Amino acid sequence: MNPTGEGGSVRLDHFYDKLSSLAYGGDYNPEQWGPETHAEDMELMCEAGVNLVTLGIFAWATTEPTPGAYDFTWLDAHMDRLAAAGVAVCLATMTASPPPWLARLHPETLPVMEDGTRLHPGSRQHWCPSSPVYRRYAVRLTERLATRYAHHPALALWHIGNEYGCHISRHCHCEVSAAAFRTWLRERYGTVDALNEAWSTTFWSQRYSTWEEIHTPRAAPSFRNPAQRADYWRFSSDELLAAYLAEKEVVSRITPHIPVTTNFVPIAKTLDLFRWAPHLDVISYDSYPDPHDPDAAQRTAFSYDVMRGLRDGQPWLLLEQAPSAVNWRPHNGRKPPGRMRLDTWQAVAHGADAALFFQWRQSRGGAEKFHSAMVPHGGRETRVFREVTELGAELAAHPALLRSLPARAVAALLLDWPAWWALETDAHPSRVDYLDGALAYHKALYDASVPCDVVPLDGNLSAYRLLLVPHLYAVSQEAAARLTEYVRDGGTLVMSYFSGITDEHDRVHLGGYPGPFRELLGLTVEEFDPRADGTWAEEIRLEGAEQVVAYDWGGPAVTRHAYGDGTAWYVGLDPDPKTMRELLDRVRAEAGVGPAAEGLPDGVRVRTRVTEAGERIRVRLDHRDGSVAVERAAPAVPRAAPGALRR
Repeated sequence: MNPTGEGGSVRLDHFYDKLSSLAYGGDYNPEQWGPETHAEDMELMCEAGVNLVTLGIFAWATTEPTPGAYDFTWLDAHMDRLAAAGVAVCLATMTASPPPWLARLHPETLPVMEDGTRLHPGSRQHWCPSSPVYRRYAVRLTERLATRYAHHPALALWHIGNEYGCHISRHCHCEVSAAAFRTWLRERYGTVDALNEAWSTTFWSQRYSTWEEIHTPRAAPSFRNPAQRADYWRFSSDELLAAYLAEKEVVSRITPHIPVTTNFVPIAKTLDLFRWAPHLDVISYDSYPDPHDPDAAQRTAFSYDVMRGLRDGQPWLLLEQAPSAVNWRPHNGRKPPGRMRLDTWQAVAHGADAALFFQWRQSRGGAEKFHSAMVPHGGRETRVFREVTELGAELAAHPALLRSLPARAVAALLLDWPAWWALETDAHPSRVDYLDGALAYHKALYDASVPCDVVPLDGNLSAYRLLLVPHLYAVSQEAAARLTEYVRDGGTLVMSYFSGITDEHDRVHLGGYPGPFRELLGLTVEEFDPRADGTWAEEIRLEGAEQVVAYDWGGPAVTRHAYGDGTAWYVGLDPDPKTMRELLDRVRAEAGVGPAAEGLPDGVRVRTRVTEAGERIRVRLDHRDGSVAVERAAPAVPRAAPGALRR
């Protein structure tokens, strides 16, 4: 159960020992309520089948109302009450939102935007990721919490911070951040000369003579250095990770038996999640599909496939979802009857071992008072709470799903954050959206009910018959060689346009596009030719590849090239969904990649999980009418552990 990191499997045993079925519950914020409500909470949690809550996420100001004056008595009472009720606790370190006194005493902890604007308290996550002062106070609180609750019977899991990188404060441009950026760059490049070479600073007279001349990419008159911006994205992800690790070190030292997690936000380019994943004992995710979005189910499935792929197939935790409407979109549609159930089972089908909500009880005041909760403003006599209770009983009726592994896919999609960061800088032939491209390729498999894993460049590619590679714009020679080897050894690869253009420092691979993939793909891209309507096109010269699809005006647009024992496809345009589906259906047929089940109607999806004994449990999701069926099959062969993959 622990493909990376030492000791994680033992720690996870502690978490799972607290559960007898899939984890079910939500963010519990009792500091917002009084004693009468607390008593009712325990009654309603029992009624709803709650067995896990996250506690204390935004409780720093309650726990440390003035600097160094800690009050844990309120938290003691709730931890004891939850333990007595048989509800396990994922205890937060409370550090996501510092109290106002920290900004008053240390305004240097507040983040600064690229135009010099300093952000202030009054919201949340108002802290500079590089601030040593913020980290000192955060670590101090974390140490007090870990020491006090190390052996509390309710404690099942540590929740570090909350939604790292969620808001604009994730990128700070203050002087502290600038100094930290220089330190990060020294570690990456060693010398200023090496940095100048990597950043191509001879262009526009940007050459640096000392480290002190380098700043974060602040507001500037024109296009900022793209390599600098890509490195700044790397740095920002790493600085947030360093803040997380400072707290993790404390809880791991004081409570080595308790596993550690943090909750990732809906897929964005902010954090390199593959770089973060080894530092979590279990992946956690917050999912908020839009009920008004007709493609929400596929977008959500993609996110869940990413979560499952972060630790090589290990089950993950859905730590937040909404029972009904959220409050932060322009139009916050409710989830109609049955939708919450369908959304939850979709997460379980894709590998979730927990289904938690934000939040347990709907807030009376504050910025999220109109965000739905398990217990709405109307209390137990509401549709939402009735559905919450029914869902809790239904999940508890399938204990065999707990710790079962999602069945391995034979198709995968490659996701690479550094390529994403480099792709979406300025001054390119046309705007190319990395996530849209990934979703388009994933959708063609999803619509065909073909399971798809999401993997990093350094993942075990040999486990898959089919590999989809959208917009791998920036890639090192070494990474390109791995993809070439994958095809040579018998894999089928589909690569989209604007791939293989630059190296890891955003310097163009010379000799013709797509650089290190020319031989693999059997072609050269002579010129990019994006059209006025925003569609992508290019002039392709075949050098061994065969034309499969032509542009409307002539010339190859989609090609196929036999290479070694495998096949490499190149897609030089954005196919509409119908064309993409037809193309990938053909590719799949050649590669021997089939759906999860044959003969499924449109709108029906099936995913399988495998227990330790090898029993296969199929979850059938019908997005037409919202129905769900959970079917158990006879034991087959014992399941493979994460990482033990074969093609």
